Amino acid sequence: MAHPLVVSKSPRRATVGESEDLSEFSTQELYREILSRLGEDPDRDGLLKTPERVEKALADLTKGYEQDPAKILRGALFDVDYDEMVIVKDIEMFSLCEHHMLPFFGKVHVAYIPDGKVVGLSKIARLVEVFARRLQVQERLTRQIADAIQGAIAPQGVGVVVEARHLCMMMRGIEKQHSSTVTSAMLGCFRQKETRTEFLALVRQAGAPVA
Repeated sequence: MAHPLVVSKSPRRATVGESEDLSEFSTQELYREILSRLGEDPDRDGLLKTPERVEKALADLTKGYEQDPAKILRGALFDVDYDEMVIVKDIEMFSLCEHHMLPFFGKVHVAYIPDGKVVGLSKIARLVEVFARRLQVQERLTRQIADAIQGAIAPQGVGVVVEARHLCMMMRGIEKQHSSTVTSAMLGCFRQKETRTEFLALVRQAGAPVA
């Protein structure tokens, strides 16, 4: 399936303002128009291939729309007689804020207590990337990761903590360079104080804070 941002039309020299139907313009043409409206010359050497580069970059940064998180998890499920906490922490995460399409980045910590099945550890990191490679808000990203694991292996419970810094706060608006946002989602037995406390204590041992 082709990414929706990758348009097969060849770029042509056009002015978007000539037509109200934007569907007739390629993505690269729209980026040329944005450059023009910023007061730049899209034909100068440094910007000549920028629309093409941006199109490819954004397609990569939003490729999660094409991926099925449930299918990824189902590809590595194992029957295991184990009912203690499994934690994968310090998973690097990069995403785009859906409000300003500026990056936010940080770490994700995921834990679950199995109920007869476990999932391959690398698939948890893959799952994080699938949801991160979409236009996101941190709160929804956190819950989506937890819900996907709960739906795939029906564990006794799932806990997810996301620590991130948002460039929409650091580069614009309030411009607070050292602020970070922490969100959590607790399902099943992780809603119980003892289990949640154990998980959060182990996460705090992860080491350095979000860079």
